[in-house]
Amino acid sequence: MIDVMSNPRSRDPIFGGVLLAIAIIIPFLDPGIYFVKQLTLLFIWTAAVTQWNLVFGVAGIWTLAHMVIFATGGYGTAMIGLYLDWSLWVGLPIAALCAIFISYLIGVATVRLRGPYVAVLTLAIAVAIYALILSDSECFTYDELVCYQFSGGINGLHRFGDFGFKELLGFKQRFFGDYYLALAVLAFGTAFVIAVVRSPFGLAFRGLRDNEKYSRSRGISFTKYQILVFVMSGFFTGLAGGVYAGFFKTMGSSVVGMPLLLYLFTMMIVGGRGYIWGPILGCGLLMLVDDLLRTQAEWRTVVFAVIIIVVVLFMRFGLAGLIEQLWHRYVVQFFRLRREERERSMAAK
Repeated sequence: MIDVMSNPRSRDPIFGGVLLAIAIIIPFLDPGIYFVKQLTLLFIWTAAVTQWNLVFGVAGIWTLAHMVIFATGGYGTAMIGLYLDWSLWVGLPIAALCAIFISYLIGVATVRLRGPYVAVLTLAIAVAIYALILSDSECFTYDELVCYQFSGGINGLHRFGDFGFKELLGFKQRFFGDYYLALAVLAFGTAFVIAVVRSPFGLAFRGLRDNEKYSRSRGISFTKYQILVFVMSGFFTGLAGGVYAGFFKTMGSSVVGMPLLLYLFTMMIVGGRGYIWGPILGCGLLMLVDDLLRTQAEWRTVVFAVIIIVVVLFMRFGLAGLIEQLWHRYVVQFFRLRREERERSMAAK
């Protein structure tokens, strides 16, 4: 029992399975459409932040262009549906492959940089993409005398369809389809991250993060693994972006804007950078606070700032780090003492 409690290799699949089972059951409890939609958005954000955490937290690469990859999946899915009139089910994997390509380009662009220089360059990339979308005013095509810009410009992209859950499941249950699709992307993406972190790749990523010189001396190529971690995170990030587009039936420049970038970045820091379950803790807490303050917008920024200050000053490793410390201090220690008592009693007999 103590090995399961203290060993992440045994513990993470159990915790993940429990969380997945709870998430699968929730819609059958009839919690209401609003709650289901909020959970769907939670799954989308968590899926994106989980992949961002693989690059930023596990590999230690200070990228701030992750929402560009997310937007590639979203815009790619929307454009395929709008301009080619293809099903979003076809556009979704194609857009995810495009997101891998963009991830590769970002990885190549940052391969000679370290630390804050990576942050500056990737932030410049995100700002440039945002500016290009907003400045897109030329007509790309017409539909019933309505002018459509290639990226949608300031108005965004619309009328590209959805995943068809209304026809498949009916009017009342249509949101359940988006819910389970987002949950599937999150579940498979998280399982992928766990597999990567527990593999030799994860060991190489952490080695380059913690001690690059020593890792290089052991034959680990920084260039190879930096590009590799970007590519690994790109597919599920693109899928999350495509699900976002199909869920909201619109795709706009806000996905690469500074407010959303900082919002998701805060989720990663508050949840615990580098921890497997940090993203879901950070996303869950901040979305809950955001929902509670939806009628008091003037307090939203203040409360978020207080949360960040508390985490940075008193919880260096975020919520996941705090829970990990408490878990080992009390739960693991409790079972260890119980085992030692049993061993002493058996020895006395």
